[in-house]
Amino acid sequence: MVVRIRLARFGRTNAPFYNIVVSHARTARNSRPLEVIGTYDPIPKKDTYDESGRLHKDVKLDVLRAKYWIGVGAQPSDTVWRLLSMVGILEPKQRPDQQRQPPPTLSPPAEASEGGAST
Repeated sequence: MVVRIRLARFGRTNAPFYNIVVSHARTARNSRPLEVIGTYDPIPKKDTYDESGRLHKDVKLDVLRAKYWIGVGAQPSDTVWRLLSMVGILEPKQRPDQQRQPPPTLSPPAEASEGGAST
């Protein structure tokens, strides 16, 4: 059975809080996981130890357990992949390079040919 590392949502409405969990791929999101390896708080907060006043999102992760589960074949979800790449466990996924094309311009409608009848 495939094991995945994914987020399980907790918290109130409009105030999400996630546990980073290891669970079987076919189980429900908030069912009992095999292991909880960390937490993720996506609401930006001020750091009490940082004088600059910058906001940050809190990620707490047991790096040894995350490396273990990746080593035995657990597949991280896209969001967890991004979090693990921020910590330095995985390489960031490369986004496909899509060149932005300018929007198509509307050409003026072709006028009637001059060979037609004129009044």
